[in-house]
Amino acid sequence: MDSRSARHKMHHPILKLILLVVSTALVAGGLYGLRLYSQAKYAIDSTYSKLGSDSNTDVATTIKTKKPFAALLLGVDTGADGRTEKGRTDTMIIAVVNPAKQSTTLVSIPRDTAAKMIGTKSFNMQKINAAYELGGSTMAVDTAKALVNVPIKYYLTVNMAALQKIVDAVGGIDVAVPFTFTSKYTGGQTFTKGQMHLNGELALAYARMRHEDPQGDYGRQQRQQQVIKAIMKKAVSMDALKNFSTLLKTISGNMRTNLSFDDMMSLVQNYRGAAKTITTDHIQGHDAWVYPGPASYQIPATEELQRVSDKLRAALGLSKETLANQNVRENNANTQFNWDNANAQTYTIYNPDL
Repeated sequence: MDSRSARHKMHHPILKLILLVVSTALVAGGLYGLRLYSQAKYAIDSTYSKLGSDSNTDVATTIKTKKPFAALLLGVDTGADGRTEKGRTDTMIIAVVNPAKQSTTLVSIPRDTAAKMIGTKSFNMQKINAAYELGGSTMAVDTAKALVNVPIKYYLTVNMAALQKIVDAVGGIDVAVPFTFTSKYTGGQTFTKGQMHLNGELALAYARMRHEDPQGDYGRQQRQQQVIKAIMKKAVSMDALKNFSTLLKTISGNMRTNLSFDDMMSLVQNYRGAAKTITTDHIQGHDAWVYPGPASYQIPATEELQRVSDKLRAALGLSKETLANQNVRENNANTQFNWDNANAQTYTIYNPDL
């Protein structure tokens, strides 16, 4: 036997062993990926809840065709600190995602904003955060749509526990704290001005704090937007398998949405670039004592609602439309209200059914 034949026979078993190891690894990797895929689909499917009378086919068309869309993000004040009641939405953010422009626009709606509840049997105008408590995510979405005249096809409702667990699942987030404070109403956490890395517990306290902020709820809205932006940027850059089990448990137990599993997969594939540019805004209200009551509200001027409507519609690629909703009618009826006076004033809700 010549030396070349001996070398061939000697290395042939090694080659087989290498091929066997590689093949086994590929099969194992494929099975693991299939298992993760199945787990993800099961978890996402368990969170699905249709919005009103919309069919999943109708809403899925927008994402499948890679068009811009608007979603309402709802943060419910339950799920932590022993709270188990249905709760109200302390966080309401309209998010417009535009893949062509690679941009996302976030606009916060203050929880005390006066709004007509859409879907009640009789006329009902009160603070917008009551919509979820009265009629769930459907009423919250319909009420927000009517407030700013923007077609909102999707919603995402999470409770306080979800925010904490999601931040932990992505490995924490980095935010620029605007000023030093101790949040005594959320557990005494201390935040120092400047860059801070927050775990889930700190992120939840940071997003919930209101009393120590000189801007009150408006300052809280800015910090909530900070947290959402940080989560989005971290999520699109992280290893998809990192802390996968924790994230799945968080999703299935603490979130509801009308985004299907296929919708979410399409978002991951086609909308990731929209996280590159995230702009934030809010609806600015005016302090008022609203009657019947009295109760403290935020009343947005017609010009302010029109500004926000124009901005969101432009982000969606829609033309401007003049607002003609109940807020506009109420503002027109309150002729004595001085919008240039920063002090709280009397504002009367006029029931059109009476």
